[in-house]
Amino acid sequence: MLFSRSYLIARVAKQHCNLSKANYVTRKFNTPWSGMEMARCGGIASMMRLPIASSTEGLDACFVGVPIDHGTSYRPGTRFGPREIRTSSVVVHEVNVTTGATPFQSLMVADIGDIWVNLYNLPDTCRSIKESFAKIIANGCVPLTAGGDHTITYPILQAIAGKYGPVGLVHVDAHGDCSDTMLGEKIAHGTSFRRAVEEGLLDTKRVVQIGLRGSGYSVDDNKYQLDNGFRVVPAEQCWHKSLSPLMKEVKEQMGDGPVYISFDIDALDPAFAPGTGTPEIGGLTSIQGLEVLRGCRGMNVVGADLVEVSPPYDTTGITALTGANLLFEMLCILPGVKYDK
Repeated sequence: MLFSRSYLIARVAKQHCNLSKANYVTRKFNTPWSGMEMARCGGIASMMRLPIASSTEGLDACFVGVPIDHGTSYRPGTRFGPREIRTSSVVVHEVNVTTGATPFQSLMVADIGDIWVNLYNLPDTCRSIKESFAKIIANGCVPLTAGGDHTITYPILQAIAGKYGPVGLVHVDAHGDCSDTMLGEKIAHGTSFRRAVEEGLLDTKRVVQIGLRGSGYSVDDNKYQLDNGFRVVPAEQCWHKSLSPLMKEVKEQMGDGPVYISFDIDALDPAFAPGTGTPEIGGLTSIQGLEVLRGCRGMNVVGADLVEVSPPYDTTGITALTGANLLFEMLCILPGVKYDK
């Protein structure tokens, strides 16, 4: 079936404008533009081909990009992560068949584009992120963020804690990101959670780090986290097993308080996600990544991010595709999402 030019103009205008619940009379929620309406190789590359909004007015959740890589210590390229994740997300459909989650029949969701960043000044970029996210969450909208390197989580947590107070943290990563400095600098992708602890942004008794591994600078590389009450689950404790039992324990640890999820794509083994800046062998499988996020269902999740996708090292596109699917899984476990199963 061919669509007329006038139909397509009207459809695109409806999909890509400043959207709120008040804009819609004929339907309650936004839904992704399906492959039955426009070929998946066409259309504007928003997250899952959702409508693009210029604010979070009327939104329950939003996808947002933070395109930076100047906090990276090794291979750059994550500034292109949000764009490539959006491009890969065209193959993600609107219902989670496995879990029964129907997020687009439950929440008003849109893609709000990217945060303004200063590629020549990392502290200024962090200021912009903090101020932008404070506005995003002001009315209760839950941000699902595509990075960008892991520096972005620090200013996001500043904004989140400013609204909700200290939050619990489910941190999935190959690295603890609790260094004091990197090349003498306090702000970098390996210092985010140390700064968050110092500023009281985290409820440290409700923090878990999953998937940590690799060589280090000493046998006590995770001492800072342990001294501050974090639960650390090294990758070796995840090998050859389902992580669903672990996540039942994590859910109990998180309780009813607000929780933030931060998923560094390098938590996955580079066999599954090669397109990242600091890969470490012996990581989680894609299936275990799904288990971790699905295990967050029922938590009071107030925000989440997926970081460190570096398209220049992602020659097959599998890393960006995995990132897009993990962001969808994050959406599926938000409070208020209905399940058909």
